[in-house]
Amino acid sequence: MIQLTIIKITGYGPWTLTLGSDREHKLQILQSSLYKEMQKLFSEKNCLVFANRFDELFVITNGLSLNDHMEIQKKLKDSFELEFSMTIGYGQSPFDANLQADNARKSKTILNKELDIFGFVDGKSEQTVSIIHMDIDGSTSISAKKSPYEISSLIFKLYSEMSEFFLIQNSLTFFMGGDNFMIISSSTAKENVTKFLELIEKKYGVSMNCGIGTARTAREAANLATKSLDTIREMRDSGKKQRVLELTC
Repeated sequence: MIQLTIIKITGYGPWTLTLGSDREHKLQILQSSLYKEMQKLFSEKNCLVFANRFDELFVITNGLSLNDHMEIQKKLKDSFELEFSMTIGYGQSPFDANLQADNARKSKTILNKELDIFGFVDGKSEQTVSIIHMDIDGSTSISAKKSPYEISSLIFKLYSEMSEFFLIQNSLTFFMGGDNFMIISSSTAKENVTKFLELIEKKYGVSMNCGIGTARTAREAANLATKSLDTIREMRDSGKKQRVLELTC
């Protein structure tokens, strides 16, 4: 079981219009500041924030109670001149948790009206999360052949392929910057990782490495996934070739 919280800036579109047409730099500064503060507040509670759209963020909130959400929501409202809604959902897969949260928001299933928190908190079942951390193998050699913008174009093609492939596996994919991606994974996604790597290599001529971590909280799972990825690199440097490695807490 995985718990997921969707945070959205409420009334963002109309609010941006109040800033005038010379607003883009202000919005970019705001969005960066907001992401930084959310990541700080949630990571302190062993959660991990993923940017879905810049006015909407996904957080893997395994182990967080309603009171924890209320504490963070109050801090956000005190720090920014904006309103935020939080919607909590849980399910057997990340996509199911996303659906439950979305349905709770649409049906206005209220947990705390004053702080605009909706949804359902899973306080009974045992929670675990699997995170897949992928990066491009030999990205330095690709950089030597392509310009920076061509590399970015390739990265977003891979992101699109990854998002569509793993969505079918009830998993959620996020671009983390550089050549790094993280996938909040279902069990079927882990089973089909090798198939995806083969698809990408055949279609784009790109090899990718994949570390997988499974743990109770998002930070623990991401830690293990990145350790797995680091181990793959160490094995490569010593002449051993392995594309996928999983660690479990």
